[in-house]
Amino acid sequence: MGDVMGHAGMAEATIRYLRSAGAPATTGPVDPLPRPDLRAVGDDERLPVDPSEFRRVLGHFASGVTVITAYDEEGPTGFACQSFASLSLDPPLVAFMVGRTSTTWPRIARAGAFCVNILGADQGPLCRGFAVSGADKFAGVDHTPAPVTGAPRLAGVPAWIDCRIQTVHTGGDHLIVVGRVEALGGTEDEESGPLLFHRGRFGAFSE
Repeated sequence: MGDVMGHAGMAEATIRYLRSAGAPATTGPVDPLPRPDLRAVGDDERLPVDPSEFRRVLGHFASGVTVITAYDEEGPTGFACQSFASLSLDPPLVAFMVGRTSTTWPRIARAGAFCVNILGADQGPLCRGFAVSGADKFAGVDHTPAPVTGAPRLAGVPAWIDCRIQTVHTGGDHLIVVGRVEALGGTEDEESGPLLFHRGRFGAFSE
C-alpha cells in the first residue's frame, strides 16, 4: 500500500507541474517536488538490466557538455549537465534532465528560469568545477546576467541559451525540464570545437 500511495502522490505532484502546459511560458517559479522514494521496483523484484551494464553500454553515446545556471535569492547556482537537447523549433524549446535528488534543482525551480552554457573543448576544468557538490562553484568564474532572465551567462562559452521553465515531467529517477527559449547567442569562431563526453572521459571533436 505504501508504494501505491507513493505513486499516487507522485502523480498529483506531476499534475501540479503540468498545470501550465500549453501556456507560452510559466509566470513564475515551479514546485521543485519533495525528494521521493525513487525505487520503481519492489525489493523482491529483479531489475530488468544491471545498472553498471546500463551505464557501460550508454557510455558509448558521446554527448556535448553544458552548465545549467540560475540565479535565485541566495545568488548564482548551477550544475554540469550532459543530458541536454533541442526539442522544438516553433515554439523554440530545449530540454535538460536532472536527477530528482539534485540539491541544485530546487533552486533552479524556484528561480523559474535558467541559462544553458554550452562548453568548448578547452573548458573541461570549468565543467569539473560545476560537477562537484557542496563547493562554491562560482568561485573565480566570471559571468554576466543573461539578457532576459538574468541567469548567469558564463564568460568564454561558445554558446548560451536563456530560458524560462515551461513544463517539468517525471522520468524515473530524473526530471525532464522543458525550457522556452527567450534569447540565445554564440561565437562565430569555427575553430572553437565542443567539449564532448564519452565513456567517462572528456574529449574534443576532430575532423
